[in-house]
Amino acid sequence: MSAPSYGRAFALMREAAGEAWGAYTRHAFVEGLRDGSLPRDAFLHYLRQDYVFLIHFSRAWALAVVKSETHAEMLAAVATVNALVAEEMQLHVGICAAAGISQEELFATDERSENLAYTRFVLEAGYSGDLLDLLAALAPCVMGYGEIGTRLTSERTSDVYADWINTYGGEGYQGDCAAVGQLLDNALERRLGKDFENSPRFATLCDKFRKATELEVNFWQMGLTP
Repeated sequence: MSAPSYGRAFALMREAAGEAWGAYTRHAFVEGLRDGSLPRDAFLHYLRQDYVFLIHFSRAWALAVVKSETHAEMLAAVATVNALVAEEMQLHVGICAAAGISQEELFATDERSENLAYTRFVLEAGYSGDLLDLLAALAPCVMGYGEIGTRLTSERTSDVYADWINTYGGEGYQGDCAAVGQLLDNALERRLGKDFENSPRFATLCDKFRKATELEVNFWQMGLTP
């Protein structure tokens, strides 16, 4: 199936990421979600680490409000923070609660080194750069999960992880991906012009996008090793 359309900039960055993008979106962990073969312990381990990741990811999106130059950019960043805190993190809380893991235990999860490397990379992109640097580091997670969710919704052969798949393949999350894609396009055009892909800066942003994608691959791999 073709990749979902999340905007012009995302399509260009996705292509520039090369093999790393396929290694991320078709990782063995993802395929285990699709066919239900992923061990439950590995899934719960991943969810606990991802809950910690989302705490830092939400903070990074809050930083996007600080880095914004327009009211529209601020609104888009605030909407994403709300989606993360009020919706996506609640998915983790609900699944883990059903497995006997309390929210307090989730919050107290020890952060793995792979998790630490990724979250600090994203936060550093925001601290040291502008909104474009931050969005380039944030986009692979947002859109990658959207692409994975879309594919697994149509291809899955097991309902073992249906809740997770339906969340990321669902209309709500797909709308979030489209909104972030629009934010990225508009931010690039505002700062680099309508032909932003021809700017030397765009190549640097694509490198940041690729690095974040590689860190996503490492995160999946971490999920396979509780």
